[in-house]
Amino acid sequence: MQLTDVRVLDLTRLLPGPYATQLLADLGADVVKVEDTEAGDYARHMPPMVDGVGAVFDGVNRGKRSVALDLKRDAGREAFYALVEAADVVVESFRPGVVERLGVDYETLREHNEALVYVSLTGYGQTGPLADRAGHDLNYVGRAGLLDLTREDEDETPRVPGYQVGDLGGGLFTAFAVASGLLSREFGNGGSYVDVSMADVALTFGQAHAAEAFDGAVGGEAGPRPGETALTGAYPWYDVYEAADGYVTLAALEPQFWAAFCEAVDREDLVKYHMTDDGAERAALREELEGIFAERTRDEWADLGPQTTVEPVLTIGEAVDDESFRERVVVDSEDARPRLGFPAVCDRPETDESAPGHGEHTDALLGAVGYDAADLADLREMGVVR
Repeated sequence: MQLTDVRVLDLTRLLPGPYATQLLADLGADVVKVEDTEAGDYARHMPPMVDGVGAVFDGVNRGKRSVALDLKRDAGREAFYALVEAADVVVESFRPGVVERLGVDYETLREHNEALVYVSLTGYGQTGPLADRAGHDLNYVGRAGLLDLTREDEDETPRVPGYQVGDLGGGLFTAFAVASGLLSREFGNGGSYVDVSMADVALTFGQAHAAEAFDGAVGGEAGPRPGETALTGAYPWYDVYEAADGYVTLAALEPQFWAAFCEAVDREDLVKYHMTDDGAERAALREELEGIFAERTRDEWADLGPQTTVEPVLTIGEAVDDESFRERVVVDSEDARPRLGFPAVCDRPETDESAPGHGEHTDALLGAVGYDAADLADLREMGVVR
């Protein structure tokens, strides 16, 4: 899994788009952040700060290069077009219509590079009644039905997820779209355009509830309700329980895992209640489990056994220090702060762990496409580049 011969022009900001292109950079792609000449990526300046740079920016922009251009001016657009001619991919996350006004839309850029893979990442997509709406992660997961199912029952207020599911899901799908577009091009199908909506992606994460949701929609009802479905708390054998000093998860959906758990806690008498549909039996079983889990600490439950499907509820601080994640996904180098890295173990190239300065590579990148020192000096005096 190596993208070392691929160049990506990244017009995105904040978290979703940069997360997508960070995944590509982790696989060796040459990702070039195309930033404006004023503030650049807003995430550079968003607290918490790390050595004067926003921590989110630092986390999802490592190994990239930065060129600062004013795309609102003809000279800035011409410089961008020169970069496009030598690129493979463009990723953008502007509101619909902005790239057309800037002259960096897919149809325009195809005139400069017909093999270009171009991905637009927005909240609600380029088409449909919501296309022009502003939004953030909380809006997307709220509209997609995820927030409704974050609560124990309908009497509780929906809870804000701890992670940005819509943002990062959209970023993941964008990276997938880029990889698919590049593969399609290799098969001789030419360049391509992909329109990704973060709300769409969040909705497709509802596969486990889709059948009931469609049935509910037909009857004009709400569909699956919080706390009443197999994966939102209806099953005592798939839920969160309070231990003596914290919380643990029990996810014994399969009979063999439930049997392993019951054996490990010396309660084989409970095996027969797995998948019972009887409400009274479920209530009694949940009460038994609450008592059982209260008897041990969280760490003791974590050591119960590998086939019992019991795991601790960690804080993210504990998670990034966890031995398993340390071995597989936490990147901790001598030259840079630790970060959350590529979420798969595979053959991939060594990559730079430093985040770029604003416009740090402007001269090198434009120099490589024909701009000499005098040209760059003129553009800088005009305020077109940084």
